[in-house]
Amino acid sequence: MHTPAVIAHRGYAGVAPENTIAAAVDAAGHEGTAMLEVDVQPAACGTPVVFHDERLERTRDGRPVTDASGFVWETSLETLESLSVLGTDDSIPTLSALLEAVPETVGINVELKNPGAADLRVGESLPADAREERREVWHPFVERVLEDCEDFDGELLFSSFCEGALAALRDTADYAAAPLVWDDLEAGVEIARRYDCEAIHPPRNAIAGTALASEPYYGLPTSEPEIDIVEVAHEEDRAVNVWTVDSWLQFDDLAAAGIDGVAADYPGLEAGTGARTDAGLAR
Repeated sequence: MHTPAVIAHRGYAGVAPENTIAAAVDAAGHEGTAMLEVDVQPAACGTPVVFHDERLERTRDGRPVTDASGFVWETSLETLESLSVLGTDDSIPTLSALLEAVPETVGINVELKNPGAADLRVGESLPADAREERREVWHPFVERVLEDCEDFDGELLFSSFCEGALAALRDTADYAAAPLVWDDLEAGVEIARRYDCEAIHPPRNAIAGTALASEPYYGLPTSEPEIDIVEVAHEEDRAVNVWTVDSWLQFDDLAAAGIDGVAADYPGLEAGTGARTDAGLAR
């Protein structure tokens, strides 16, 4: 059976403090890991840091992710680097520090999470005038991210739920890119075509013909998808990397559907389908 490439979601967030250097280094050491996925947004000074939520007080399984509050982009870099992530000894890292710590034998999926603004236009295919406006909002942060990535010689794939981020990326550099799809597959396909993206990243319940397609997930539609995103993407020579799985049964279901990559919260979920593969994350 075809084995999708494994993307360590936030550094395998199910077994390690998410988006930390320790998680990333440990995830890179797993034989099955083809790529790490990390989320980036700016500190108050504009420095890209690795953190998922726009605010610092989110909880995970009842435990605060940090003991601070407020928007990440309004918090000083010094404060962010002093915070404990999920009660561990690990702090919020800068993107540059994380890239220096991980081996270049694994790829990095850098999710452009937030440029330092509350209005994000998530999951939308934008009209031309809004596209230009959002491109300008994202440009300064995307440029800072790309500066931090210059010395990393491993594979890089940039993704975002926000079209403005991909527009700014395409203006600035020629890296592989992928729209993250929320609840509108058609919008995701439009964005992938508009920026000639190498991949597209739908949620796990958006894959036609799988058992996962009818399961509730983050409040997303539970009806059978109207678009066969795997067929459409592969016809256009784009990879399909799905987010996010937490069991080998889910992994196996998606592997049978021909998915190219799977963002996973736990290592080893691919054990039932075969050995490590580096194929297909970006075409």
